[in-house]
Amino acid sequence: MNVKKNFLKGIFEENQLFVALLGLCPALAITTTLENAIGMGMAVFFVLVFANIIVSLIMSNDKLAELVRPVRIPVFIVVIATLVTIVEMVMHAFLIDLYNSLGVFIPLIVVNCMILGRAEAFAAKNKPFDSLIDGAGMAVGYALGIMILGFFREVLGKGTLTIWGSLQVDFGFVFDFLGIEPLELFTSPVGAFMVLGFILAAVVAIAQHRKNKQASSKDVK
Repeated sequence: MNVKKNFLKGIFEENQLFVALLGLCPALAITTTLENAIGMGMAVFFVLVFANIIVSLIMSNDKLAELVRPVRIPVFIVVIATLVTIVEMVMHAFLIDLYNSLGVFIPLIVVNCMILGRAEAFAAKNKPFDSLIDGAGMAVGYALGIMILGFFREVLGKGTLTIWGSLQVDFGFVFDFLGIEPLELFTSPVGAFMVLGFILAAVVAIAQHRKNKQASSKDVK
């Protein structure tokens, strides 16, 4: 698998949120604003990329791999927990508002099955550079997924879009033009499931359309 395909698979064919349906708990809980989604996306990117690299380095060394293999899952979790602790400390020191907003979902990255899954399924069996690309692709795909969720939930639920800090876009004029008001339902857990459902339906429809198009092209040939 070449570098481009290795990276892009995490954004499209194997998107961990919209295809594999992994990491749903934080995705549904923190995406009340786009800012939260961006912050969580950055945290997951750091942890996933470096966890993949470290796990690959460990398992690529024959002596270390022989020692670690019988207890690899606990070892992988310790690696991930260490990286999450670094992220949590950095956010607490420099991004206190985001830290407070994300709350308990920062340390819960440790048990995000997407990160442990990539460590076990890919990084433990491939070289460090390939693992880095895989982690980056999966993290970007997940970040884009929660950002899309955050975008629609905040705009539909609040009529605003909080990009970062005080940088905010007001969509009130759109709602005034349409003669409606933002519906707070979309900022609730029920709204999160509704928006996710609509997005998943769109993803399935697009995938099916591409599949039908490819099948038609083969028939023509």
